[in-house]
Amino acid sequence: MNMAILIPMVLFVCIAYSIKVCIDAMVRKRMVSAGGSPELIDAMLRDEEQRRRHSSLRWGIVLLSLALGFGLIQWFGWTEVTPGLIAVLAGATGLGNLVFFAISRRLG
Repeated sequence: MNMAILIPMVLFVCIAYSIKVCIDAMVRKRMVSAGGSPELIDAMLRDEEQRRRHSSLRWGIVLLSLALGFGLIQWFGWTEVTPGLIAVLAGATGLGNLVFFAISRRLG
């Protein structure tokens, strides 16, 4: 893998994530300092926690389904990038998203 490409990409992701974290913290600070009702603040924090859990669940399911897709590719012995190989990976990703949707509907 070419490190000259990987390092700037990782740096960009880290900078974008740190900006998101700072903005989220500023929004929470302004909500608390604005004197919002405790029920509103509590509801927003609970909603944020639920979104984090769902995000973790979604990524876990999608990455697991992609791992199964790559496992199928290895099992069948496909070594070249073909439309069928791309279809297996796209199908695994779609299946993972559908499984997440079904699980999230049951959770709440």
